[in-house]
Amino acid sequence: MLFLMTDQQRIDTLGCYGNTSQHTPNLDRLAARGTTFDRAYTPTAICTPARASLLTGLQPFEHGLLANYEWNSGHREELPDGLPTFSEALIGQGYRLGHVGKWHVGKDRGPEHYGFEGIHLPGALNVFDDPGYEDWLKANDFPDFRISSPVYTTRADGSQGHLIAGVTDQPTEATFEAFLADQTIAKLREFAAGALVQEDGQPFFLSCHIFGPHLPYLIPQQWYDMVDPSTIELPGSFAETFHGKPMVQQAYAEYWSTDCFTVDEWKKLTAVYWGYVSMIDHEIGRILDVLDELGLTESTAVMFTADHGEFTGAHRLNDKGPAMYEDIYRIPAILALPGEVERREDRFISLLDFTATFHEIAGADASGVHGRSLLPLAHGHEVEGWREDILCEFHGHHFPYAQRMIRNKEVKYIANPEGIDEFYDMIADPDELNNVINVPVYREQVSTMRRAMYRQLVERGDKFAQWLAFAGDIPVHERVRPDTAVERFITQ
Repeated sequence: MLFLMTDQQRIDTLGCYGNTSQHTPNLDRLAARGTTFDRAYTPTAICTPARASLLTGLQPFEHGLLANYEWNSGHREELPDGLPTFSEALIGQGYRLGHVGKWHVGKDRGPEHYGFEGIHLPGALNVFDDPGYEDWLKANDFPDFRISSPVYTTRADGSQGHLIAGVTDQPTEATFEAFLADQTIAKLREFAAGALVQEDGQPFFLSCHIFGPHLPYLIPQQWYDMVDPSTIELPGSFAETFHGKPMVQQAYAEYWSTDCFTVDEWKKLTAVYWGYVSMIDHEIGRILDVLDELGLTESTAVMFTADHGEFTGAHRLNDKGPAMYEDIYRIPAILALPGEVERREDRFISLLDFTATFHEIAGADASGVHGRSLLPLAHGHEVEGWREDILCEFHGHHFPYAQRMIRNKEVKYIANPEGIDEFYDMIADPDELNNVINVPVYREQVSTMRRAMYRQLVERGDKFAQWLAFAGDIPVHERVRPDTAVERFITQ
């Protein structure tokens, strides 16, 4: 198995998802021989908890690793001991495991702690001062990493805000992404030698997690200027007013100073973001070419996804945060199996379904994984009882902030204990601009979705259900009393 993952990638950056700029030929060719999932979602749009869910097959509230440690606000910083992991399951099936790139499942425990061969690159962003990267630059006579022409936001008081983008003074071959691709290729060759040494050679699982296109967008001039900004059509949600929305969204817009850029500047930043994606696609192409060279394409399941999306100015927001919009919860997902043909799948899938897929390919027991294998869908089989909606959660980023979201193909409901709830008509309003939570014509649908959320929260064991039971309009006969209820001691 070869598992490729990017960080903070919007689905509209890829040709296979409708982007017409033709800047992702390699991921598009992967999609052309596999299944592209049109309704793939992350369990939560924050790096660490999403990645911890991928590793454990558990929802974030279950594994408890709820925030990135760099911006932690009281949450744990490592996974609890004793939780199941897919790495443990695959090792039990005789697999050799390798990991290259971003880890970010906790603060100190790297991939080696969970049975992977690989070096722990800590943190959320490219580790430009990593000794291995610096040695690699010197060994290849590449220039040191330097940033020129940095682009910052400007705060309301006129002071310098966040670094958003910049040009790196190095060729493509010297980028951190090229460094990760080189490591992945080296490990792939090493693993292939073991897998091909005999017919029943040791199977392998190799993951390459690229830090980009997470902001700041720091790339060479070639990629920085690759996409013409005049060809960019900004999302309709750039017209966001925050009218009838939770106040925290306006606060986040002010935190990121997103209004400091003009429309033309946002088009340029979006073009740079697409250029970053194209540079990553170039490196993924190198990896896929070596897979072909080694004769492993027809015996290797290749998967691609992202931990979550990115706002890039949509809804006047940046990065990610307490706003459960499609921009950051919907993720790209491709599964290319040997011998299969191009397919599109519009059923809802979760990042956790990749975990279940790892288990099934390896022949491991996936009963503890809270996802379903994607193999039946990728094989084009009829599948009964597949989910008709998707439930996601959020626990905070810079500060604790609880949210739950459920959506089906028509509508989306978001429960916000610290603000007004949200309800979007995804057919009439795909940009999620109009919160219709209090519009009478939607009242019945709101109730239906809220009750569906409540039932699923109860089934999962998510204690958020206790809030929803009384803060929402859950009928009395549907409410589940908490274990701490003392009503049983009341005498009639």
